[in-house]
Amino acid sequence: MGEKITGVILAGGLGRRMGGIDKGRGRPLIAWVVERLGPQVDELLINANQNIGRYAAFGHRVIPDQIPDFAGPLAGLHAALSAATHPLVATAPCDSPFLPGDLISRLFLALTANAADLAVARTFDQPHPVFCLCRRAVLPHLSEFLAGGGRKFESWYATLNVVEVPFDDEADAFENINTREELGRLETQRED
Repeated sequence: MGEKITGVILAGGLGRRMGGIDKGRGRPLIAWVVERLGPQVDELLINANQNIGRYAAFGHRVIPDQIPDFAGPLAGLHAALSAATHPLVATAPCDSPFLPGDLISRLFLALTANAADLAVARTFDQPHPVFCLCRRAVLPHLSEFLAGGGRKFESWYATLNVVEVPFDDEADAFENINTREELGRLETQRED
């Protein structure tokens, strides 16, 4: 790939659906995401608003939201765009441990081929905007959207030049873990 990419793992939420935990068998879900996303990017950041020391133990810079009150994934992207040292920024959530090994290369090809501002992963008819690659140049646009009270990823990116990239061949890779039950099911499947 020609341009360098900063990757950011979005871990800035409150973890309410998981009862405040983010561990499976004593291993944080984010550890799996670090292993999968890290090799695909030139710099890796972790966006987190609590448990900073635990996230820092992974050896990557931890950046909190600049937008207050746990404003969601767009606040994490905003923090990443503000802190990134490279012209492209990729995001992935901390609760999707099986993200594709070619996620960034496929998003990059589509972004550059379409001269897009943002490339978003899609499986069948479902876009997954938290799996994206965007240009740092969208930061002022995002700042304005957030300052106006906008919080929905889809509403923001609808105003940009966006390309959705099909990952129908890897639809299971975009599953995320939101409950203890899903975590238990995932652990069982991995053991089989």
